[in-house]
Amino acid sequence: MAAGPTTAEKSGASTSMGSSDGPSRTGARNRRFRVPGARVLLIALAVLALVAGGVWALYGSAWFRVERVKTYGTTVLTPREVEEVAAVPVGAPLVSIDTDAIEARLRQELPRIESVDVVRSWPHGIGLKVTERKPVLLMEKGGKFVEVDATGKPFATVDTAPRGVPRLVLDAASSPSLRRFDADRLLREAVRVRGELPAEIARNTRVVRVTSYDSVTLELTRGRSVFWGSGEHGPVKARVLTALLKATPKAGHFDVSAPTAPASSGS
Repeated sequence: MAAGPTTAEKSGASTSMGSSDGPSRTGARNRRFRVPGARVLLIALAVLALVAGGVWALYGSAWFRVERVKTYGTTVLTPREVEEVAAVPVGAPLVSIDTDAIEARLRQELPRIESVDVVRSWPHGIGLKVTERKPVLLMEKGGKFVEVDATGKPFATVDTAPRGVPRLVLDAASSPSLRRFDADRLLREAVRVRGELPAEIARNTRVVRVTSYDSVTLELTRGRSVFWGSGEHGPVKARVLTALLKATPKAGHFDVSAPTAPASSGS
């Protein structure tokens, strides 16, 4: 019967197994904490150089600086008026231009501007894309005309009335409705009525007269008048008035204040 391994042999085998594990673990640790080589350092330095070069090109070089300013979209304002207020610093790095500040300044100092976009046009330009307010009503004041836009905002005073824009007459000084609706509210109601008129009727409207919240009258060409009433049910009233004008072309007075029972009379 064969004898088993002696105690010394067992001890030697155990030592041999432990020594074979040791170098493997040590190698793994060394690989984990290996210092980056020269190639990695070169790549990092190249990236830093590119970033520094890009910053210098945008801010320090003459390659991307403002050389021209161009204005688009003006009709009443002139490009020169807009550009003087914009005050874009010619010669400054294009990337440094504060477009938000320019937009805010233009809207504040030129109320005729409804909106404006200030855009960079690489490599040397700034574009000012302007949208002007359009008057829908005029209020006469001191021989001049205050233009009112579609939101009810008075935005400019002009010497000559723009063609095709109705005049607003607020004749509500003695109206009881002023206790509930101030002049600004009545102005907005007039703008609301004007905005709901069909294009053909709007072109023929010369005056929008407001004497109270529920008493709006339109004065049309050829001496015709329309009692509109309040601003409620505007689209329905517009359709009814269109039909009345076609059905009774010689009538001089129209009433659509109650659109379910309209009337026309006179010549």
